[in-house]
Amino acid sequence: MSVARITTVTFESNEAAEIAAAAYIPNAPSNFPEAQQLIAITVDGNINISVTLYENNEAMERATAAKNKVMDSIQGIVSADTKVGSVLLNHNN
Repeated sequence: MSVARITTVTFESNEAAEIAAAAYIPNAPSNFPEAQQLIAITVDGNINISVTLYENNEAMERATAAKNKVMDSIQGIVSADTKVGSVLLNHNN
């Protein structure tokens, strides 16, 4: 069963969120090669949410070091929250 890792990051400013997104977006596919799907969302200007789907928990765990490296490189983080869960629906048109 596929698993999802959802990370919500709140930044000290809209600019910090934009800088983080600009660095994350072009590099995410190569940083997370086992990801089945990568989604990046911005909310309220200073919040970025990433949703990453993996084939299974093992694939997600192999990507944890890369996730930590990305998070450690980001400036201006006020808070970060990560949730992991089973994917019940992944519909694409």
